[in-house]
Amino acid sequence: MSKTSKETFYISTPIYYVNDIPHIGHAYTTIIADALARFNRLRGKDVFFLTGTDEHGQKIEKAAAEKGVTPLALANTVVGRIKDLWKALNISNDFFIRTIEPFHEKGVQKIFLRLKEKGDIYKGTYQGWYCVSDENFLAEDVPLQPEGDKICPDCGKRALLVSEECYFFRLSAYQEPLLKFYSENPGFVRPPGRMNEVVSFVRQGLKDLSITRTTVKWGIPVPDDPKHTIYVWFDALHNYLTGAGYDWDLKKFERFWPADIHLIGKDILRFHAIFWPAFLMAAGFPLPHTVYGHGWWLKDEAKMSKSKGNVLDPHVILKTFGPDPLRYFLLREIPIGVDGNFSHEGFLHRVNSDLANDLGNLVHRTLTMILGYQKGVVEAGDDEQENDRAIREGFEALKGRVSELFEDYALSKALEEIWAYINAVNKYLADNEPWKLAQDGTKKQRLARILYQSAAAIRGISYLIYPVMPGSAQKIWNLLGETKAVAEEPYEGCRFENLRTGTKIQRPSPLFPRVALKDFLQEEVPSSAAPKKEERMDIINFDEFKRMDLRVGEILKAEKVPGTDKLLKIEVNLGTEKRTMVAGVGDVYTPEEMVGKKLIVIVNLKPAVIRGIESQAMLLAAETGGKAIIPFFDRDVPAGAKVK
Repeated sequence: MSKTSKETFYISTPIYYVNDIPHIGHAYTTIIADALARFNRLRGKDVFFLTGTDEHGQKIEKAAAEKGVTPLALANTVVGRIKDLWKALNISNDFFIRTIEPFHEKGVQKIFLRLKEKGDIYKGTYQGWYCVSDENFLAEDVPLQPEGDKICPDCGKRALLVSEECYFFRLSAYQEPLLKFYSENPGFVRPPGRMNEVVSFVRQGLKDLSITRTTVKWGIPVPDDPKHTIYVWFDALHNYLTGAGYDWDLKKFERFWPADIHLIGKDILRFHAIFWPAFLMAAGFPLPHTVYGHGWWLKDEAKMSKSKGNVLDPHVILKTFGPDPLRYFLLREIPIGVDGNFSHEGFLHRVNSDLANDLGNLVHRTLTMILGYQKGVVEAGDDEQENDRAIREGFEALKGRVSELFEDYALSKALEEIWAYINAVNKYLADNEPWKLAQDGTKKQRLARILYQSAAAIRGISYLIYPVMPGSAQKIWNLLGETKAVAEEPYEGCRFENLRTGTKIQRPSPLFPRVALKDFLQEEVPSSAAPKKEERMDIINFDEFKRMDLRVGEILKAEKVPGTDKLLKIEVNLGTEKRTMVAGVGDVYTPEEMVGKKLIVIVNLKPAVIRGIESQAMLLAAETGGKAIIPFFDRDVPAGAKVK
């Protein structure tokens, strides 16, 4: 059984637990999936985008009991919140599956019986340490605590020692078939480092997997042994089959299965890259093409999770900004495979710099000039000059690069390329100074050409950002006088010259108003009459100071971080090693004058990802007047020397 057409694209998110409200982590996964789904629709593919909810298991049973409601009532409430959030985020999923739906339960039971009859499922007794929070048994090498129990290494909660009759899946029989499959399909798990983790785990040996419970009632019953309920992961993973039509819409299922990509958080990689393909092999289904384990969004350097109580509610951001700035930030700030640390400062920097200054200002001033100088009508003007042609050809080249990057799931890089083009168009306007040409009546045709190139570039830019910022893209098209939806134009048919002359543009309003951090966080600003609190110095002892490892660093390379005003990417020699760091000093120092200088560097800070670059150290600087002044050494000091 395989797809009936190569012109399809099936993408899924994990199905989300319904034991609490959705947060930024859920939003991140689903926004990535939505951008990829929208891009593939532009490419003319028949897309199936699946998301949904995982509604069975002990964790949900327990959460419902704590709230004094039934598991179904709790599930219904949270499902409503998730659907509301997806609507607010402009998510374009084609189907929303709930694991309590009869077609799913029937499909899971059918596959269970198939594997039982085959001998890949058998009855036995299991004893092990079980984490209720993560719905998972702990590995045997997790150490015992002094109290005689075990702590889950993922969530930090105490596990329970359980012993019960259960059904096992014969996972051990699939160790060699899995390793053979990984070898023949190296792109099955992405990014590559995650594939290495999976292969290493499987090579250590696989044990048969317990897949039913007798102590959990909220689940799918084993069809011929109803005192057992099917383990939540065996239940949940099969949503990718049942959601695509298995056992209830054969035509749909044959069209879309196998999935092109399962998009998941890296914490559930083992279930999707080991258990899931083994289940599929056993049942005789083709395996999905890719399992992509994306990174986490961290808050205060810790993974956001409901169990840790450090989640961020996306509704807070949506209330002020709407969906597109959040969608842009999450996809631009870090490559999909790495972790990022969420900060309101970083988010607002993207909004105010990238969206308001770069894109918003380009749209506003171009359209305002067309309104003021040409009565709002798009004109072609004179023939292209060399710098005009560079803008047109630059778009055609950009469109090809963006396509390649989306197909490689490199969304952050694609947005970086788009913003480099936005900056090029802004520079084109600045260099040609249309506001001066407008004062010379003999330059009208030249003025019209410059404004046409800028407006056509804006149209193309809005098309390319559509998968990430669909609402803003359509607003820009409407301002340009387009009467059709962005999504109606096929990718190959989107050309620079598609901007029609004679079109009447609309008067723009700011697409992305600038927001101050204090306004966003609703901080109270003390009045001038209020007494100022005395700032107290935080005193530390010498032992605390000694924890900082300060070294002399020699700057080997320095370059501007694309799309930023003051960030520099710096490579520094520390004597025994080289490190990369990102520093906000580009408004004071040029990259060229930094090279060769020596300064003080803190080398034992935890690395942080800034604009997609891992900063592995931090330089010391004095802050005065909002500027960072670096105390460079005025004598020759060896790189790597310790500073005390």
